[in-house]
Amino acid sequence: QVQLVESGGGLVQAGGSLRLSCAASGSIFSLNAMAWYRQAPGKQRELVAYITSGGETNYADSAKGRFTISTDNNKNTVYLQMNSLQPEDTAVYYCNKGIRVAAAFVPSAYWGQGTQVTVSS
Repeated sequence: QVQLVESGGGLVQAGGSLRLSCAASGSIFSLNAMAWYRQAPGKQRELVAYITSGGETNYADSAKGRFTISTDNNKNTVYLQMNSLQPEDTAVYYCNKGIRVAAAFVPSAYWGQGTQVTVSS
């Protein structure tokens, strides 16, 4: 069983920054990566970035150069540093603990409750 709790969302002006956190507890040995997703109103949930237990990272094109995913030393918390935020980044951001297969992140059924990020123009 895995529990995930996100925090750090809020309201920010365009060009600003936010740092999201996701605290994970419990473990399933086979889950070797963590990811951030986001879901904007009326849109499907999309992958933003993921990081493997070995520290490899991968970003959606929309996040490259602006967002950075990282973990703490114990790998129990995953962060998403978001810079140069734009109104189109407005969404509920979720973390997920899953697995990486080849170059893809495969989410598990374990999701956090989400944290709202709103970027005003």
